[in-house]
Amino acid sequence: MGLNTKLIHGNGVSKEKKVGATNVPIYFSNAYAYNKAKDLENIFSGRDIGHVYTRISNPSIEALEKRMVAVEGGVSAIATASGMSAIYLAVMNILTPGDEIIASSGVFGGTYNFFKNLKQLNIEVKFVDELNEESLTEHITPKTKIVFAETIGNPKLDVLDIEVVSTICKIKGVVFMVDSTVTTPYLIRPLEYGADVVIHSVSKYVNGSANSIGGMIIDGGSTKFNSERYENFKHYTKRYRQFAFSAKLRNELGKDLGAVMSPMNSFLNLTGIETLSLRMKRHCHNAYQLAKYLQENPKVLHTNYPGLETSEYYPLTQKYYAKEAGGILTLRVGSKEKAFQLIDSLKLISNVTNIGDTKTLALHPASTICNGNTPEEKEQMGVYEDLIRVSVGLEDMEDIIEDLENALGGL
Repeated sequence: MGLNTKLIHGNGVSKEKKVGATNVPIYFSNAYAYNKAKDLENIFSGRDIGHVYTRISNPSIEALEKRMVAVEGGVSAIATASGMSAIYLAVMNILTPGDEIIASSGVFGGTYNFFKNLKQLNIEVKFVDELNEESLTEHITPKTKIVFAETIGNPKLDVLDIEVVSTICKIKGVVFMVDSTVTTPYLIRPLEYGADVVIHSVSKYVNGSANSIGGMIIDGGSTKFNSERYENFKHYTKRYRQFAFSAKLRNELGKDLGAVMSPMNSFLNLTGIETLSLRMKRHCHNAYQLAKYLQENPKVLHTNYPGLETSEYYPLTQKYYAKEAGGILTLRVGSKEKAFQLIDSLKLISNVTNIGDTKTLALHPASTICNGNTPEEKEQMGVYEDLIRVSVGLEDMEDIIEDLENALGGL
């Protein structure tokens, strides 16, 4: 089954079997009744599978999880209330006080700050500008539990050499966790390159229309949890084997925290994912064309898009993505004042913190999503005072260019 077919029919959840509805129903129910007390006991004890309370699972949510498993190729998936809750749950499912993480410095600002704040729990995070064999060999210690990176950083737009990182993590026996929000399964499926866990903020491109929030954790079925490094998984690897990571998450932190996606949002994301390939192709095409235009505009000091031949990440882009290098680019215009002036002059393009919408969106990251970071941290994250991030939408290319051209003309 090809990707486009999986996006629509993956894991056989494209039809409701009882009455033949072509959309998965929205199950607006807190809890689920069983005829016998023994039935509920069996589910709670793990002997049977079933839904008991929507904070734990729900048929609508399960349908989206199954679709994502089919698309990404994992063994299990867990839908969460947001992308950040997905990162929190996935990471904290593994970590205990005294552990260490190695993370790319180009991760999204919310992720960067969450990791930075883990020091309160006696967990050290080492931010590395480039994850490669040398840097990983230098920084991995017996305390390292996770190497975390984004396929393409936001907004740094650094491209991960996922094969190299996964190889070192395999040799060292360290879990490799990848946020694939910017690329989506249309561009890459990280589990196929050796990642152990994949994370999405499905609020972005998977949803596509900016109408709901959600996150997704895809468990690749890693055997790394069998090692002494992950002592806290011993019970789960013995009982659940390749499902150890997701079983522990569902039975412990996921159940206790209750950061579950709502049934309505699951339905909206199921609707969105069916057109993912069509939208991503257009996002990537428009972003590349806009980047080429901005590169030639004298008012723009620097244009960053990994699909440009002038990008330092162009070789990696060609290796993994060809010219379809995502829908995000950044431009620098010389000062914060000019950046604000440009954003204020836009008519078609909206000033919004989101990415992955059908609409083109512009943002000044330094004063918004990275507002609380120090100048040194911002520089490490690839965020500058004159930098504008553009999430390129699906509009006609001529209209996007015209809006930016008019705004740049006033600088």
